[in-house]
Amino acid sequence: GGMASAMDADGAGAAEGKRKEIYAYKAPWPIYGMNWSHKKSKPMRLAIGSFVEEYTNKIRVIELDHEKGQFEQVSQVDHPYPTTKIMWLPDLDDKIDADLFATTGDYLRVWKIGEHGHTSMECLLNNNKSSDFCAPLTSFDWNKTDPNLIGTSSIDTTVTIWDVTASKAIGEVKPTAVTGEVRTQLIAHDQEVYDIAWAKGVNLFSSVGADGSVRMFDLRNLEHSNIIYEDDDNTPLLRLAWNQQDSNYLATMKMDSSSVFILDIRVPMEPVAVLERHEAPVNGLAWAPHSSNHMCTAGDDQKAFIWDISSMPAVEPILAYDAAGPINQINWSSADTDWVAIAHDHTVEALRV
Repeated sequence: GGMASAMDADGAGAAEGKRKEIYAYKAPWPIYGMNWSHKKSKPMRLAIGSFVEEYTNKIRVIELDHEKGQFEQVSQVDHPYPTTKIMWLPDLDDKIDADLFATTGDYLRVWKIGEHGHTSMECLLNNNKSSDFCAPLTSFDWNKTDPNLIGTSSIDTTVTIWDVTASKAIGEVKPTAVTGEVRTQLIAHDQEVYDIAWAKGVNLFSSVGADGSVRMFDLRNLEHSNIIYEDDDNTPLLRLAWNQQDSNYLATMKMDSSSVFILDIRVPMEPVAVLERHEAPVNGLAWAPHSSNHMCTAGDDQKAFIWDISSMPAVEPILAYDAAGPINQINWSSADTDWVAIAHDHTVEALRV
């Protein structure tokens, strides 16, 4: 707040001489996975993942060097296949000594950044022991209330909830070890599951998939799920985000659609608002970590928007940014909520909002 914004008020030209608050970083490969660090001690840090059509892909950690005024690489590690998602351990107040992030792709992996930026894999979590067939994971969400909980979504129609623990053996000096075991696995949809999101708290999570439905689950009663929304034409739903302040609201998007749908779990089946300003398919959406009324979206039209949904059902963007290419990811930092990051082609940009 109070600082110049990298984004323009929608419809307004940039004021002359306004200092644009943007940091761009160019990677040697197209970027797909991308996310902000969740530690207030390292707010201007991102993990980015390559998207190359070969076995060996990369994850690179970059951090803003304030002296140089640019992002610098601090670590890199190989990853098999591209990551479908990257997310840092939700640890805003540095309560956990391990510096961890997780990735999905062929499996769920947890990684640790150690001394001098050396990144190593802490554990590989595979719930498909019986079969030689690997069912790729499409996404995951790390619970912010209880960081021991990770939920993954898979093309095999299942959602798996993992108990992940970072523990030190008593009396041992060796670093924290990370292990995981399955808390529960359930068939969540009739077809592939494309995304999963936790509500605030530790019990509710929701998923979307190729069957075009949004389903809500409660860890205390997994016998049945609630269908929050079903697309009339069974168009696949690709992404899902749960409002981080007000658990009544979810947002989702359809394949090849320029609209974003806001759902109210108290009024199933009818979106309470439809955000219609993108002119090409939407690829990413994220709620503000600190405000129940704000969210950001980005798409193939090379635009990123910030919306104030307090005026629902009629919602218009309040800020807009034009990128140099189709935007495939957008994330809002929880460690410093003045910053949103977008990824397009080989570039990630941090934008001050």
